[in-house]
Amino acid sequence: MMLLLEEIYKSYKAQNSAHFNLRIHRGVGWFKKSLELDRDLDFKFISLWISFQSIYAEEGDLIQGQDKLYQFLEILCQNDTEQKIGHIVWEKYSQPIHSLLDSSYLNQSFWDYRNQKISLENCQAILENQKQQIQNALQEKNSIEVLKLLFHRLYTLHHQLMHGGMTYQSSLNHKSFEESCRILAALLPVFICILLENAKTLDLNKPYYPAAQVS
Repeated sequence: MMLLLEEIYKSYKAQNSAHFNLRIHRGVGWFKKSLELDRDLDFKFISLWISFQSIYAEEGDLIQGQDKLYQFLEILCQNDTEQKIGHIVWEKYSQPIHSLLDSSYLNQSFWDYRNQKISLENCQAILENQKQQIQNALQEKNSIEVLKLLFHRLYTLHHQLMHGGMTYQSSLNHKSFEESCRILAALLPVFICILLENAKTLDLNKPYYPAAQVS
């Protein structure tokens, strides 16, 4: 898969803008690094997440809002003419996706309650509402909505990790990292290929932290 991904990138490179190529180059590079980290899921997840951020974060975005993330996922699904994302969501990786969606520990509202930011009643209402959203998305086989809900949980896992909220290689988080890495490792090559195949319409703005030479 890695060799194929690199070959596809090279074959499209001359047709695309320098900013677009930099975005893809960074994404491919971090994805490639993740393949070396199967024995260290904490760092594998970090590498995969950076790869994802590389292909969608734009210049001027100090904080990537989830609305922008959801818009990006919608664009990818709408341009997935071969239904590769759907195959991952509904067939190949449906079990780990369902597992992550069912986990209360990956719902930010659970931690907001534990940190006394919201009341128990508000937390329960939010969890129930999201549970209903998940059921509706699964019943309707709505790939975009499932991805939105999934990345909401991955975002929480990333936030916990990068803000010192978990122990390195903790057994408590092993399953979440294992499932998250499996899903991201499957989705990212597909995301990158969709971007490359639709570069004329999906060539976004400058990447976050565009390349700069220091004299």
